[in-house]
Formats: sequence, structure tokens, C-alpha cells
Amino acid sequence: MRTLKTFALASAATLIATAAQAAPTTWAYSAKTGVGASYEAYVDGAYKAGGKTGAVSKVWFSIADGVLTETMYGLIHEAQIKQMRVAVETASGLAIEGADTTSKTEYLHVDAAGRPLSPAYKITTTDRQGRFVIEKRIFTDPDRNALFVRVTVTALKGAVTPTLLLEPHMANTGGGDVGAASASALTAHEGKAFLSLKASKPFAKASASVLKDGDALAALKATTTSAKGAIVLAGELPKVAKSETFDVVIGFGADAKAADRTAAATLKTGYAEVLARYNGEGAHVGWEDYLASLNELPRLRDASEDGGKLLQASALMLKVQEDRTYAGALIASLSNPWGDTVDATKSSTGYKAVWPRDFYQCAMALAALGDKETPLAAFHYLPTVQVGPKTPGNKGDGGWFLQKSHVDGTPEWVGVQLDQTAMPIMLGWKLWTWGWLPDAELKAFYGKMLKPAADFLVKGGKVNLDWNTATITPPFTQQERWEEQGGHSPSTTAAVIAGLVVAGDIAEAAGDAGSAELYRKTADDCAGKLEARMVTTKGTFGDGHYYLRLNSDQDPNNKSPVEARNGQAPVAEDKMLDAGFLELVRYGVRRADDPAILASLPEIDDEALEDLYRVRYSFTFPGVEGSFPGWRRYGVDGYGEDTKTGANYGADNQMRPGQRGRVWPIFTGERGHYELAVAGLSGKPDPTAVQKIRDTYVKAMELFANEGLMIPEQVWDGVGTDSAHGYVRGEGTDSATPLAWSHAEYVKLLRSVSDGQVWDHYAPVKARYAR
Repeated sequence: MRTLKTFALASAATLIATAAQAAPTTWAYSAKTGVGASYEAYVDGAYKAGGKTGAVSKVWFSIADGVLTETMYGLIHEAQIKQMRVAVETASGLAIEGADTTSKTEYLHVDAAGRPLSPAYKITTTDRQGRFVIEKRIFTDPDRNALFVRVTVTALKGAVTPTLLLEPHMANTGGGDVGAASASALTAHEGKAFLSLKASKPFAKASASVLKDGDALAALKATTTSAKGAIVLAGELPKVAKSETFDVVIGFGADAKAADRTAAATLKTGYAEVLARYNGEGAHVGWEDYLASLNELPRLRDASEDGGKLLQASALMLKVQEDRTYAGALIASLSNPWGDTVDATKSSTGYKAVWPRDFYQCAMALAALGDKETPLAAFHYLPTVQVGPKTPGNKGDGGWFLQKSHVDGTPEWVGVQLDQTAMPIMLGWKLWTWGWLPDAELKAFYGKMLKPAADFLVKGGKVNLDWNTATITPPFTQQERWEEQGGHSPSTTAAVIAGLVVAGDIAEAAGDAGSAELYRKTADDCAGKLEARMVTTKGTFGDGHYYLRLNSDQDPNNKSPVEARNGQAPVAEDKMLDAGFLELVRYGVRRADDPAILASLPEIDDEALEDLYRVRYSFTFPGVEGSFPGWRRYGVDGYGEDTKTGANYGADNQMRPGQRGRVWPIFTGERGHYELAVAGLSGKPDPTAVQKIRDTYVKAMELFANEGLMIPEQVWDGVGTDSAHGYVRGEGTDSATPLAWSHAEYVKLLRSVSDGQVWDHYAPVKARYAR
């Protein structure tokens, strides 16, 4: 594993000034080394009290740079806290966690092999000048809406005075909060969201003050005990001569009394008992029980290269990132990408939302682990995000699935992405063929969800929702899988073809022979025109013969421009490479040795290309033999840090021509799946070939993870000016960590390697097109 580097050796004042220039209030650093929530068991496929885990806790937390960061209560996107840090007054001056400390993230509860058994963390922050060490143990109360933090402060060079600095962002915004402070509690609220922070010892001093110029440290000098707006709450703990432990609980509720009662009750229950319940130790039902229910976990551990540490962390991460009101609502990440320069005065979900594509990847990964309940809950959830007569504001044709939505189904982004309409059908077919979804349920869902989706894949329609009034004509998609441009996309078309073929099977089982024939005929037409629409024979790179990332018309050789996005200038379609064509092999639309597939590999693997167009980068890691491959989303990708200034993506709400998308670990997993398909062309893969896939692609994904076993969205490729965070090549950036899709791809790769075949392939598709 690589160690996530802390903020560059900047002073607290420098970091505060940077944040102040970016926005009045911002979110936190997005490279999380830990995220957590309680395990809650379903009751009849839903989250409600009365099951084996009792009351349902609806609190999630995150950790970055040794600091508690965005903490949610209510729905999974509803942040109530930006961050809580410890400021320490020493004989030689003030220090604050993050800016003046280094950090280490460890799991608090592990098995004999060091594999995590729950998402409870031990975070150690060490003063750069060696004056103190702080250890924090962080987890939630599974029976209440409360977060437990045990804080141990150890003085190394004379007595120190620690102060808790809490920056609330109630109701998911950084303004409009009402706060108060006393010796017994720090409180904040906005609307119907309330919090109360209580400690095991009274505060020696307490204040509530308005955040000015981004300077949270000013709260240490404040004498006011109430404040409104963007606020900071400060609670000074007793002076520490050697080492002292303080238990701190943040309770949440719908009113002030409820929040206060919750915090007091969790404190009274105590550290040991709350942690035991969270972990599922002894007779308690918790995270240990969830992991024990994953019957595929043991053999997938054997396929890993690290003994199963990242695998178990991935299982925890995928389940943590599910809403606890809307069962099966799987989000993309418990983070706001580049959050430390994102304006928080307006509500923002960041990645704490539902994308049906990421959702599908997560459901398939959970199924690969042997979790039968969550994928079924996910499938049952899907009508919540399908566009139809009940979708708020919809006046157009339905059947397609929302681009991005809140977990309650509230539309957020409304572009039409045809892969996101195909994947719910694909998931339903998988659940049905595994025997997890009964025939009667399949037929019911065919009528209310799957047939409208398949019909849209065939006919498209006129959209009329929010800004979107486009007419969709499949397989031309309004947005491809990276949500940035429209056209004929190999990866999108692969999903469309697979979705239509399996929709044919479902329609036939439902007694709708006419639709079954139509779906298969449409899939055949799409499959028959793949190369004519998307393979250039006159390309700029290599021998000129390769799959385009995207084609805006029917001619792949006319060098038509791809729409400009993310600050990048438009380029000819043949200059924008990606590996999306590998999805054709994954789903069974083309063989792994298909001529156009083979012809396209040299171009995406060419590391001699100019950086603007280059896709593949190789990485080495200290103490690890060999080099490991990674790929960008596509050439000319601008979804990343600025190469000229090092600025975050979209800083100051500006798109800059120097922005550059970095390497995504997802594609290392996708290439591993392709190589497994190659190894299985003549039957069962040779063990030597499988071991090579493990040593190369499985190992690479493990190396891309940080010390908290979180796999990022993007890792630093070393191109251009470094950022203020001091990234190290091969380590995660401030994009989004953990990305659920990254963890899902890793889990699926282990399942594929263990099975000897690609996990999310579709046998009817392969039988039809790739024999």
C-alpha cells in the first residue's frame, strides 16, 4: 500500500489563506483515508427498526489528513459537519491538526492477518516539532444517531492545552447555522438538523463565533457563546501534563433536545460497549456478521496479492456507501471532489448521489462477494430513479434513468446516458438467472421498469425535463459514460447491445414474444454496425486503425471535432483515444481477439504519445519489484488539476486549458478483465496467465490504494506542476476517495480471477456475437 501524503509542509496560516481566497466556506480535502457508518440489517428488504440490529443509525463520517471531515446525518448526502480538528497550545506556540501534523490511519478492529473487520479507525496525528501526539478512535453508535470519538492527547515536551474546533455545515451548507457553546455542550442547528457535541469532561472554555476570512483559529480567542452564519465552535479541554483520554460524542436529532439526549446516552453507554456493538463482537450483530455472511470472501482473498486486506476494506466500503433510509441506494463516493476549493455556501451532494452506472458496478461487486440481499435491494430501488410520469418536472418520454439523483429520487442532473438505461436491465437479468430474483418478481418488474427501459433503448424519445429537451435516437447517446459529450460510443453501445439481448430473454419469459424479437433485432443491428460507426482506418496515431472514443456522426474517418469540455480545446475525433472498446469484450459483444480490438490496443498503450493525447502511464513503487500500468479516461481529458498552476479542477468556478484528467485505477481493473478474456479464448485460462494477471493488475490496484485501504478515483501521474497537497506519483489526488466504482472493479477482478472467467459477462450476448 502507498501512504497518502499529508498536506504539503505549509503552515496553518498558509492553508487558511488559500481556503479564504477560494470561497467564503468550502468543503474538506477529498482524499479520504477512512469512511464509516454502522452496519444495519434489512427488515424485509428495507431499513427500519425491529430487526436484528435494532434501531437504524443514519450517520456517516469521513477522515482526511488525520482529521474528521464531512459527517452526514439523515440522508447520506446531508452533511452536518465540515471538519473537527484539535488545536494544541504548547509552550512554543499553537499547532493544529492537518497543517502542523503528520498522520497515520489504521483500522481499529482487525483479524489475525491484519484484515479490517469494521470501518472503525485509529487516527494518529503527530506534531511536526515533536511536542505532542494525538490518537483518535472514530466510529458511530449503531443504536443511535451519534458519532463517537475517543481522543487521547500525549504531551512530549511539556504540558499542552487541547481545544476541539468544530466547523458545522448544518443542512449541507456552510452558512445559516445557529450555534451555541457552554461548558457542557457545543451545539448547532439549521432547519430540522441539530447536533450536540458533549465530552466526558466539561470544557474549560467554550465559544461560538462567526468564521471570518476562512480563519477557524480565530475561534480560540473568541469569547462569544452564540453565533449565526458560517460558524466555528470551540471547546477547550483540560490541560494535559502527560497523557489524558477524553471521550467525545456528537449526537444528531430533529430538535435540540433529541440531539442532546442522543449524545448523553451514547456517552453513558461508553466506549467499550458502543464499539463492541459497532464491530458485532460476541452476541452483538454488527460488521463482523456482515463480513461473515459473504460466502465468496474466503476464495476471493486467495486471489488477492495482499492477503485480502484491500478486499475486506472494499466490502466494507461498498456497504458503508448505501443510504439507510432508501435501502439499496448505492452512491458513488462519500466525498466532494476537490472539496477544499468548492464553495459550500450552497448545498452540494458532490459524489454522494446515485448514478445508475456506478450503482450497477457496486451491485455486481456486492453480488461477487456473495451478498444476495444488497443487490436485490438495489434492484428494487431502481424505479426511484427511472424517469416517468411521477418524476418531478418531467413532461417528456420516460423509461430512461436519471443521470444523477439524490437518494430519494430528486433529479439533480438530467442528461440521457444510454448505458445507464441498459445496466438496470442487465442487473435484473443477472439476479434472475442466478435464482435470486423469482420469476414472479421479474415479470412484475418487466412491466413497470424493464420494458420501458428496453423500449427507450430501441426507440429513444423526446426528453422534456429541466434544461433537457433533446430527441434521443439510439444508439447515439446524448452523453457517453464520462458524461461529457454525445455520439456513438463503444462503451455505451456495448451496454446497449447487452441490455437489449438480455431484455429479449426477459420479455420472452414474460410472454411478450413480439418485444423479445424487437429487442434482439435492434441489438443485432447495433452490433452489425459497430466497426462502420466507430472504427477509423485513417486515424492520426499508429497504423491509423483503431476504435474511436466517440463519433458524432456515421463516418469514423471524417475527423469531425469532439465537443470541447473541461477547459480543453476541441480536437478531431481520431485524436481522442480511450479503452472503452474493451467493454465490448467484457459483455460478450466481441471476442478478445477480434481484429478491431487487437488493432486498437497499441494506440492506447503507446507511452511515447504527447501527454495531451497519451492514455497509458506506468508506475513504480518503492520496495516493490516491477512496473504497473494505469490509464487515463481518455486523451485530452481535462477533469483534473491544472498542469501550469497546480490548481484544483474548477477552482474559482473556472475551467482552465491547463486542466488534466489523471490516471484512474478503474482502468487497470478493466484491462485485467480483458487479459483474462484473452487467456480464456481457448477454454479454461492457463494458471500461469492467471498468475500474471494477479501480479500485474490485481497488485497494481492494491498499490494505488492509500494507507486506509481506500482506492481513489484518480492517482497522480506526475505531469505538470504539483498541487499544494504535495502529491506523490501513483498516489491518490483530491478528486474523490474512496470511489465506490474503483473498489467494485477491484472486487470484480478478484471474482473473475477466482472463477477463471469475466464476472459480468453475458452468456447470451457472447453466444450471439462472439463465438
